[in-house]
Amino acid sequence: MRIKKSEWAVCWFTLAYVGAFGAWFLSIGNYEFIWYIATMVGLILLVGINLRKAEFPVALLWALTLWGLAHMAGGGVKVGDSVLYSAMVIPFSVNGELSILKYDQIVHAYGFGTTAWLLWHLLTRHYPDTRGTWTAAVYPAFGAMGLGAVNEIIEFIAVLGIADTNVGGYYNTALDLVFNATGAIIAVVILSLRGRR
Repeated sequence: MRIKKSEWAVCWFTLAYVGAFGAWFLSIGNYEFIWYIATMVGLILLVGINLRKAEFPVALLWALTLWGLAHMAGGGVKVGDSVLYSAMVIPFSVNGELSILKYDQIVHAYGFGTTAWLLWHLLTRHYPDTRGTWTAAVYPAFGAMGLGAVNEIIEFIAVLGIADTNVGGYYNTALDLVFNATGAIIAVVILSLRGRR
């Protein structure tokens, strides 16, 4: 398979931070994030295997890898007594687990907005007649929300199998789903508006 120079740059950047964070998580015994790294490696392989068939734009590949980096940093960078994922960015509402706006919530919105972009790209590439239609907006948004739910299942598996995770409870899960949907909707609105121009 032919890999373009711009794609190699994304690849080496991704491998560098996954390796660095993987070593860090192993050294501190953070098995929750080792589980996430294993999941991420599977996703990286999925994108890599389909690189030529999907012809992902390099900007999309960078968006995906920056999401991965934001996720790894969220669990690996200490902020006070906790990690970056728990940090409040803008305290709109601070009420225990129902607190908004946390780093975690921004990463969820960004990540599943990027997922909606990926799904939009695949849909409009393989079915070009959908470009500019409601189908090209609705399906990627709902698909990203569905993958966001799969992400919550992966977090739930981590909670069941690994002691002392930082996943959170019901409100955290619900807020994650809300921010996943928000990011997906924003992404398809931007893609739709850009397409009309």
